[in-house]
Formats: sequence, structure tokens, C-alpha cells
Amino acid sequence: MANQLKTTLEDRLVREKERQFITQLSRTSAFILEKKGLFPKRRRLSPGGQGVAWLLSELLDFVNSREFVDSGSSK
Repeated sequence: MANQLKTTLEDRLVREKERQFITQLSRTSAFILEKKGLFPKRRRLSPGGQGVAWLLSELLDFVNSREFVDSGSSK
């Protein structure tokens, strides 16, 4: 419970530019993964409005769940 409370208190909304920086995914890639249920769902900032954001905690969980791929050569 304390861990959940800590996450809630430190959580915040993240807009598109920061989401791209955190996840390193293009807008299109994130949208496709979101529609497949493989990426955190966006949240509308106001009813009927166009602004959207993601919860930082959900984005970090997504990033931490991904496999690390080393593109460098190892000789």
C-alpha cells in the first residue's frame, strides 16, 4: 500500500513530446501499439477536447517491460 501511495503522489501527466522522449517511439508506432493493447492508453485532458496525456508511471512500466536490444558490435 505504501508503494502504491508513493507512486500516486509522484505520478503526473505526460504530453506527447515528453512521451516520445521517454519511450523512444514515434507517434504512429505508439498509436498502433495502443490500439493493440500493448501500450498505455492516452487520457483526454478535458471532455470533448483534443488534448491528451499519459500517466508517467504507466509509461515507465512500459519502458521497463521492454527487452533491451544492444545494437553495438561485440568483438
